[in-house]
Amino acid sequence: MINFYNLVVVIRKNHSRYFFLIFLLLPLLYVSDSCRDITKQRKKEEVIHRDWPEIRSRGKLVALTDFNSTDYFIYRGEPMGYQYELLKALSQYLNINLEIKVENDLEKGFQMLEEGECDIVAINLAVTKDRKSRIKFTKPIGQTRQVLVQRKPPGWQKMTRDKINDLLIRNPIDLAGKTVYVQKNSSFVVRLRHLSDEIGDSIHIIEVDEEMEKLIKLVVKGEIDYTVADENVARVNQTYYPSLDVSTPVSFPQNLAWAVRKQGSEQLLNMVDTWIGKYRKTLDYALIYNKYFKNPKSKVRVKSDYFVIGNGKISPYDSLIKQYSDSLGWDWLLLASMIYQESHFQKEIVSWAGAKGLMQLMPSLIERYNVHDPFSPEENVRAGVKYLRWLEEFFTDRIPNQDTMVCFVLASYNTGLGHVLDARSLARKFGENPDSWGDVSNYLLALSDQKYFLDPEVKYGYCRGDEPVNYVEQILDRYEHYKNIVKE
Repeated sequence: MINFYNLVVVIRKNHSRYFFLIFLLLPLLYVSDSCRDITKQRKKEEVIHRDWPEIRSRGKLVALTDFNSTDYFIYRGEPMGYQYELLKALSQYLNINLEIKVENDLEKGFQMLEEGECDIVAINLAVTKDRKSRIKFTKPIGQTRQVLVQRKPPGWQKMTRDKINDLLIRNPIDLAGKTVYVQKNSSFVVRLRHLSDEIGDSIHIIEVDEEMEKLIKLVVKGEIDYTVADENVARVNQTYYPSLDVSTPVSFPQNLAWAVRKQGSEQLLNMVDTWIGKYRKTLDYALIYNKYFKNPKSKVRVKSDYFVIGNGKISPYDSLIKQYSDSLGWDWLLLASMIYQESHFQKEIVSWAGAKGLMQLMPSLIERYNVHDPFSPEENVRAGVKYLRWLEEFFTDRIPNQDTMVCFVLASYNTGLGHVLDARSLARKFGENPDSWGDVSNYLLALSDQKYFLDPEVKYGYCRGDEPVNYVEQILDRYEHYKNIVKE
């Protein structure tokens, strides 16, 4: 499509005699814009039908969730969260790969669902009549009630409970005339409007784009006086911030559920409902719930330097990883995911095979790159990245696709270049594509079978192929989580 503003710049740079071109092209510009608007309108009117058969054929379930201190986050390099763990359990039940997308704006999340950008919205959605007109809810994954979030009075530590209660709002009627900030398009807005009608007075409701936990922090800081939150989330936050009070309910208990598209997702909904009905009765579910909503150690996690909601740091070595990823030409988050896979960011770790440090350098690499102290993060990462760069140079002319080449490089780092070349030779011999990671990974797996590791094409013998295949898969999966949550 023609960019009008770029056109004007070009014309201004190339003398005024070309200015008449604007008038010749204006109709085309407007027609193009009109067509684009019509296309957008048609897209909105289309009903997306992508049910379980289509999802299974595609090979992955695309789930949308939000990131906060309970649902989905990174802690010490590892993706975690209540919704995240439930989604993993669901994907295992369905025997399908999982892709997670993140959106904290509820309205945008619903639009993504309606437009087919995701298959399911995995957020604690209060089940309301208004929302049922737009989406289909799954069976409840939990229950909660809405509570008022307010600050305890100054000096509360030395006050009696009765004195504190006297200074706080304990009856929703006392919200008359008060200003309450809540997330835009949330169920909290609806509840406060109903409450305002019920008490026969005005509650000044300010809708903002900030999500629930950010508003709770604003209450803690004294920037706002009141917000409303789900009680389970509010009580978790109270463990981080003892100055909060979350004991005043403003609603009856409500069911919380996930959502699928209103039309065209009937089979998916039935399968998810079946899983929820079984899973909520299991010990695994109870452990996951308690881990995120009743765990006294949550306070330690949230105050950690490596809780990636608060400050965006993955590890103590982020600056070093960024520095060397630039020399490699990789996204630093990819290199960080690899280093986590190798050592969990433990700089003094030694493997059973003698690999040392952050990037688990084998003795041969320590000697090859003149590493004096393999437990020095600087020396270790420098040498590891040099080896990665050497592997990339080896594969550059052999694997044309950059993303595919990364898989070959990672696998070679893990299991050795020789085994990867053997797997390529087998793929070529049996009529598969030696430049396809999917085909080659199958033959890496086959190298643990005598039929294949004794094949004349194989030069480096037996390989426990599931290790490099899982290694690559786990690094790339974690990398996607890092990209979801870590924002520069």
